[in-house]
Amino acid sequence: MNRSIKGIVLASFLATTGQATASEGCGNAEGTVAILSNDFPALHAVAEMAETCVTDTLKVTKNQTKDHRDLQSAALKANPAKYSTAVVSTSSIVPLLNDGLIQPLDELVKKYGQSLQQSQLIKIDGKVMAVAFMANSQHLFYRKDILEKAGIEPPKTFEELIAAGKKIQDMGIMKYPIALNTKSGWNLGEEFINIFSATGEGFFKPGSAIPNLDNANGVKALNTLKALAELSNPDFLTFDSNSTQALWEDGKVALALMWGSRATAILDDEGASPEVVANTVLTNTPAFSDGGTPGATLWWDGWTIASNLSPQDAEATFKVMTHAISSEMMQANSEKAVWLIEGYQPDASAMGVIATVQQQANPYPMLLIWDCFIPPWAQSCLTSCWVTSRLNRH
Repeated sequence: MNRSIKGIVLASFLATTGQATASEGCGNAEGTVAILSNDFPALHAVAEMAETCVTDTLKVTKNQTKDHRDLQSAALKANPAKYSTAVVSTSSIVPLLNDGLIQPLDELVKKYGQSLQQSQLIKIDGKVMAVAFMANSQHLFYRKDILEKAGIEPPKTFEELIAAGKKIQDMGIMKYPIALNTKSGWNLGEEFINIFSATGEGFFKPGSAIPNLDNANGVKALNTLKALAELSNPDFLTFDSNSTQALWEDGKVALALMWGSRATAILDDEGASPEVVANTVLTNTPAFSDGGTPGATLWWDGWTIASNLSPQDAEATFKVMTHAISSEMMQANSEKAVWLIEGYQPDASAMGVIATVQQQANPYPMLLIWDCFIPPWAQSCLTSCWVTSRLNRH
């Protein structure tokens, strides 16, 4: 992979941004565009912008669902593909690459991609295979009023996070003060990957496909995850992003590791009480030492174009999706994501992701030796099985 998420995010956040360019419009596109994506506000904004391109000669449809990963490979294997574009992330692109289900975009970028920044072009083996438009990471959310009540400073390390949860619990302020995305399967596996990445240990033994998890740092990550789970609700193995967001908005937790893409919904005036919103602070994920590598992984989201597509529909999809991630869309929805789009100025909802980037969190391990036979979406699920089997051992 020629461009890592760390490079993309740093280029977009830490470099001086220029003035937003005006949208080039939909380029008189003709054909059919069908979008498959995950289901959250930032992607709603992108799809709604794409729908503004509809004309008598251009059809745009969308399927935005949390089950998008389960649908994408089979849908793109059809000929023609059921969806002309799959919106993917750092991990979910790899099965599509492995099966040759998405096409290189270099010629289309050359013809119609003048509004795109070089930092948005995801290159695999020298070819542009996706266009990134937003960044994401899990990071720490905390309630400053609860921490002040307990006399606790915002935690910077996992040790401090665990100690903070125990003190809040011991003082009777909250019974279960911590929440994480620990649902059995992908979520639990991703939490382990995040914490393990902060140890500096590699996921595989050098030069091999032999997992490198059952060692001192693997045990360290497991014990950390176990300690955090013990401060969570006993139903923690059912908690996904929707669950943790609901717990936060209900005022039931004081400390949580959640995705940055949930920040906008938590900080708006819907769902949570004014007290919760006013006292919510976003910061970088804790590390194992003060100033160390955060226990998080950096991600990008972007769009692809299916291989099994007519040239007309491929061109229409490129034009429409380029318009969908234009500066015009970003400016109208700047609070909904950490955008990798020219002119983006981060607001309060982006502070946790930016802080995690600045603390040099590692990118999610997108391309590994493991990928030759197990796609990344399965890596976290299989890691979850490994974690579950060992939580009671250590």
